[in-house]
Amino acid sequence: MADAKIKNMEEFAAISGISRPTVSKYFHDPNSVRKSTRERIEAALEQYEYRPNIFAVNQNRKLTKTIGILVPYLADPFFAEIARNIERRCIDAGYRPTLFSAHGSSDFEVEILDSLRSLKPAGVLLAPLGRISDKSAIEAFCRDVPTVLFDSNIEGMGEAFVGSDNYSFVSQTVEYLSRVGEPPSFFEMRNPANPNANKRRHAYIAMMERLGLDPHVIQIDGTGWGFEEIGRKGALKLLEEKALPTDTVLCSNDRLAIGFLSACFEKGVHVGRKVGCDLRVASHDDHPFSRFTCPSLTTAAHDYTAVSNHAVETLFRLIESGGKLERREESLFAAHLIMRASA
Repeated sequence: MADAKIKNMEEFAAISGISRPTVSKYFHDPNSVRKSTRERIEAALEQYEYRPNIFAVNQNRKLTKTIGILVPYLADPFFAEIARNIERRCIDAGYRPTLFSAHGSSDFEVEILDSLRSLKPAGVLLAPLGRISDKSAIEAFCRDVPTVLFDSNIEGMGEAFVGSDNYSFVSQTVEYLSRVGEPPSFFEMRNPANPNANKRRHAYIAMMERLGLDPHVIQIDGTGWGFEEIGRKGALKLLEEKALPTDTVLCSNDRLAIGFLSACFEKGVHVGRKVGCDLRVASHDDHPFSRFTCPSLTTAAHDYTAVSNHAVETLFRLIESGGKLERREESLFAAHLIMRASA
């Protein structure tokens, strides 16, 4: 528990009994001070829970050209694609992007944020894990470093959030599927890793009720980021038990849908919009592999370019304004429906 709330480096130096130049030298490079001094400083940091405003420190010398990019799970091709777009924009603008993946771990996410502090970046683009994130750690980081959140919003944190409009995704798929066939049930994880999943469920229920239809939410067990296997196992169970409430299934995201299509193939269930097919399957995201599934997947697509470009432009504007915007900004981009063979 902290004994006092330290506002700046001068107060920290005074209360810890260490000279201001020595403290500044430590924050610039911890190895530049004697081991005994470093241990005293680190003990005081722990005692007073003080973290310097790295951006303010940077302002006292030449600002670095490093841009930090942190995503929840780089093995997910969605995050790989959007990170690729962001990296390209940063490089074109003369910055040096450094990419990190939290690998679905809250502890590792915090560890990376601490590492980013030591890099003294000009700014950071952060896609937080969301539900399992250590929100106090993210809040503290955003106070220290100019940060724009993307994909997953945490209310009030960072100077801005840029993402996709989840209602836009789901309203389009529900309206289309209901108009041309049986209304869809909604297939999702019971405990989703990404908070966008909850927004999509709420949007599904709201849109079904708006159309005067009964919603059917199917929740399957599974934790973590292995969505394809979770979707496959959940779908196999439903197909074996003949438990699907409709012949149209709308998946929360494309990776779950890929697993669902795999289960249908294993069970000899024909998916598609042609006569003689057993099920229609659609989803959300336009995952980079969704056009190559069999059948190809009908989906509502992110505007990858618009989201990544606006996130980068907002961060550049934040850096140029000295690390603060007049107010926290939130920008959402609409999805667009891509009709393929699965529905």
